Amino acid sequence: MEQPIKEPIYQSIGGCDIEIPSPFCLIIFGAYGDLAKRKLIPSLYHLYKNKLISENFFILGCGRLEADRGYFLEMMRTSVENAFPHEFDNSSWSEFAEKLYYSSLDFGSPESYIKSLKEKLSSLEKKHQTKGNRIFYLAIPSSVFETVIVNLGSSGLSAEREGYSHIIIEKPFGRDIESAKKLNKILRQYFEERQIFRIDHYIAKETIQNILMFRFANAIFEPLWNRKYIDHVQISALETLGVEHRAGYYEEAGVIRDMFQSHILQLFAITAMEPPVAFEADRVREEKIKVFRSIRPFPLDRLDEYVVIGQYGKGEISGHPVIGYMEESGVSPMSNTPTFAAMKVFIDNWRWQGVPFYLRSGKRLSSRKAEISIHFRPVPHMMFSRVMNEFIEGNILCFRIQPDEGITLSFQTKRPGSLICLKQVIMDFSYEKGVHIDAYEWVLLDCMLGDQLLFLRQEGVELTWSLLTPVLEKLESMGKLPVYEAGSSGPDEARLLIERDGRSWMPLE
Repeated sequence: MEQPIKEPIYQSIGGCDIEIPSPFCLIIFGAYGDLAKRKLIPSLYHLYKNKLISENFFILGCGRLEADRGYFLEMMRTSVENAFPHEFDNSSWSEFAEKLYYSSLDFGSPESYIKSLKEKLSSLEKKHQTKGNRIFYLAIPSSVFETVIVNLGSSGLSAEREGYSHIIIEKPFGRDIESAKKLNKILRQYFEERQIFRIDHYIAKETIQNILMFRFANAIFEPLWNRKYIDHVQISALETLGVEHRAGYYEEAGVIRDMFQSHILQLFAITAMEPPVAFEADRVREEKIKVFRSIRPFPLDRLDEYVVIGQYGKGEISGHPVIGYMEESGVSPMSNTPTFAAMKVFIDNWRWQGVPFYLRSGKRLSSRKAEISIHFRPVPHMMFSRVMNEFIEGNILCFRIQPDEGITLSFQTKRPGSLICLKQVIMDFSYEKGVHIDAYEWVLLDCMLGDQLLFLRQEGVELTWSLLTPVLEKLESMGKLPVYEAGSSGPDEARLLIERDGRSWMPLE
């Protein structure tokens, strides 16, 4: 006899109904790492406090550190209090802490997965009635990915028996096209593509999700979203912070691997993609892949006309002196690692032919912001040219990703008075304050629900690496990097990259 299909359960939050996932367990590899403490455990606590996950769940932290459960709970409580100083309460924490466990694990020992992890999971799954639904979160250095994936597979933990078995992998997903293909091949030995969740939390930010709705649910914008009306597009992800305590990772990655291969190019694809036939994960991801297939390869013999990189030197941030990248702890004295990059990219398809996309990202800049700005062409006939001298700027539609998520549209109006004088006016939309689900909470929820809309597909990852690997190889063979002052807008070469085309970057303030 067939089991009846259970109707989804929803929780209303902020005027929106959110589906509550089935019971689950989450196994975090790297439980004492920065990501687990700063993002994962606080996000899970916030979901639990707002009743957005099932009562039947548990979280098992795994790490190399030999520690008892009491120490783990103490550390995680501190992390949650720091993340939610105004929302933390002892009652919610006490209930949540009953679902938290820790187990020391030798990531490289197959025996540990069978005798320690497997047995512990079996016991906890019975206690919390999680129906065999498992999520493995690899919050560990990419150098350990392969080891953990192989051991999960060889121990049988990747197999789906009673429930689902999902694996979440953080970036960087490889460091070039060959390593990405190798990692994908190992993953597909033990997990099917529907089980694999390659995470990019940027895509889960409210503004990014809203771009699709904004474009395809408003008839006044989609007809203008093409080369006939748009002059160019700018995508920026800028930080005031330096490398902080991540120099070991950053020395291996650099800004292009860290930001462009996933974050920036995902924003790029969402902005440029064609309308999907349905708002479904596979359909949306296929349209993004079509964009990646259409990107014009960079001319390596004239790379300086399309790509600029730089490294921050000493300077001031918010009036306080800061050291340069070369003086940061853990940075090699011979380092040639870029901390800033700007690119000019073209898409060779019908919609975007000839429209440049200017991309930039960097550390230790004068302000922190991430945004996508659509710059429309100026009006074609200057009917006011005989009576006024000023140039009429084209309209700009700006999607603010951080720090203040929202959308602005600039347009021209006449100033009051008898003279013909124009004034730029801004229409502004900002997200309401109140209960807010952040990007990591969204991707965790979607993984529990098995929805891959906000996650990267294998082909998309490999296409972006195919584009960037020749660029990285060329750049890494070049000499010393330009140095830009911390607290500035980046290297002068980046300004010239766009100004040579008669355009300018959106200001950093």
